Amino acid sequence: MSRQRQISVIGGAEADRELLEQAEVVGRGIAEAGAVLVCGGRTGVMEAASRGASEAGGMVLGVLPTTDPEDANPHVTHVIATGIGHARNLAVVASGDSVVAIGGEWGTLSEIAFARRLQRPVIALRSWPLRHRMGTDVGIVEAETPEEAVETALEAAGPSRSARRGR
Repeated sequence: MSRQRQISVIGGAEADRELLEQAEVVGRGIAEAGAVLVCGGRTGVMEAASRGASEAGGMVLGVLPTTDPEDANPHVTHVIATGIGHARNLAVVASGDSVVAIGGEWGTLSEIAFARRLQRPVIALRSWPLRHRMGTDVGIVEAETPEEAVETALEAAGPSRSARRGR
């Protein structure tokens, strides 16, 4: 049995037009690479990335904070309605083999923290530039372009399970 790579995309429920365009490019790139996009399933960066992935024929898994699957944006292809509010942030990043953070506010920062605690690679695109106070690396790679973010996230995620097994 094989499993596609899953790339979590996190970011704000609101963002400027340039950031939304970049999120859409990231979503499209993830889908074109044959990976599954995992996100919070709502608006802003999540919706833009979902749109890019779904328009490219990809699978989009939306992990909602609410109990109503209808709360998902129209580009989500598979919904998990959790009813656990912000606690769903942990499920979003734990479900990804790597994480792309695009812009974002406090919720995105919490997801970055969860991702790093779980040792998931994080690629930041115009997101929180974090450094440890002692100057040590905190495991966040900053990307300059959406394409670089996708490439780095896919590399960090490693091969799909079928490829790892030589299939």
